[in-house]
Amino acid sequence: MKKASMTVAEAVKVRLSLKECLIGEPRFYKKVAMVVLPMIIQNTLSNVVGLLDNIMVGQVGTLAMSAVAIVNQLMFVFMLCVWGALAGAGIFGTQFFGKRDYDGVRITMRFKLVVAMVISVSAVIFFMIAGKSLIELYIAADTPAGEATETLRLARNYLDIMLIGLIPFGLTQVYSGTIRESGKTTLPMIASMTAMIVNFIFNFILIFGHFGFPKLGVAGAAIATVISRFVEVGIVVIVGHVQSDKYPFLTNVYKNFHVPRNMIWPIMSKSLPLLANEFMWSMGQAVLLQSYSIRGIEVIAAMNIANTIAQIFNEVFISLGNSTSIVVGQELGAEHYLNARKYAWRMATLSVASCFVMGTLLFLVAPVIPQIYNTEPEIRNLAMQFIRVVAVVMPVNAFANVSYFTLRSGGKSLVTFLFDSCFTWVVSVPVSRILAGYLVMPVAVVFFCVCSLELIKSTIGFILVKKGVWVRNIVNRDNS
Repeated sequence: MKKASMTVAEAVKVRLSLKECLIGEPRFYKKVAMVVLPMIIQNTLSNVVGLLDNIMVGQVGTLAMSAVAIVNQLMFVFMLCVWGALAGAGIFGTQFFGKRDYDGVRITMRFKLVVAMVISVSAVIFFMIAGKSLIELYIAADTPAGEATETLRLARNYLDIMLIGLIPFGLTQVYSGTIRESGKTTLPMIASMTAMIVNFIFNFILIFGHFGFPKLGVAGAAIATVISRFVEVGIVVIVGHVQSDKYPFLTNVYKNFHVPRNMIWPIMSKSLPLLANEFMWSMGQAVLLQSYSIRGIEVIAAMNIANTIAQIFNEVFISLGNSTSIVVGQELGAEHYLNARKYAWRMATLSVASCFVMGTLLFLVAPVIPQIYNTEPEIRNLAMQFIRVVAVVMPVNAFANVSYFTLRSGGKSLVTFLFDSCFTWVVSVPVSRILAGYLVMPVAVVFFCVCSLELIKSTIGFILVKKGVWVRNIVNRDNS
């Protein structure tokens, strides 16, 4: 192997010019575009389809929309647990690919397969046992008895069907994540887009009962989602193995299936803090929503509208954050430490700049899109206020997001745990509880105050990224 031109210590000491941090060479933007554009296309279309699905469910009624929003918040916790548990192995996978060690990539993929199946099966059992109690936490005490009972019934029905799709979801994340870590994002995009089309078609058919099918409402939406999960996993697994020349790390991945003992703890030591982080952070988001719901069940409906629309506009900076871990991680694996520092700042610049544009657009369309929903004018107005809050704080969220993925690319999983989920529980959750439960102020103002706390997080992120604590190679023993 070619010797690194600069050690970690030397690379961290180099002072980067402002131009080096803000502007990259054409090859840098080409590399980023190849990674991030398929992600943006995939996730944006996914969110657009999610918006259309949300509108279709919204046509059934406000209670149906609230029921789906509650269950999706619980599903969000599961999804982030899967992503977090796989992210630790993904750090190794990205750096292994950076040094062209395909056997190392296979090892990390096997680890991810085991972990994803354990979490998915555990989640099914947990939600079967505790689902009803969790749903009831989101139904405000002053909700009329009839509405509370119907919301609970719809939510439980939706949850029971959604559980069928958890295992294929976990398997998809293993394959798609490993393929993305190699810098190839087209196959996951195609699989996801196909699944989205299938989901949309079956939503249209099953929610409203078209083409002779029964009108299933919320249950139809859940069935459509489960069908799309199986379609997505089928495409990414079958095509990935058929085209193994493009994805050499998939060759023999199941042959002599094992993870060397000397790799288990290094991967676990990165995975556990990330799993804990994603679990605690997603639980924090669930608690935040529950805090806002103190003000009434209509807040959940409005927040559901706002989040669905905001996700479409947030997708640019979210995809750039994920791309940061790939682009920077591969440079670290190749021992190009100075490049890794430059790339981290350039990704931050791209992300924040894009959010000034997307945030402005979101702010302008905020009064329009909620009008599509078949719900009360008060809920539409509240959704508009939530959307505008998201638009204003978007650049701040973008920098915090890139900081998180930069720290993670170098294996600083414990630091990211403190930076992300601990901040949510120590700062955001208590503030939301106090403001929503004990002070008399509009819920939109409460939401703005909580979102503005990201300024603190971004400041911490800036300091940590600047110090270069994340600049290291974790797949080369000589540099560990």
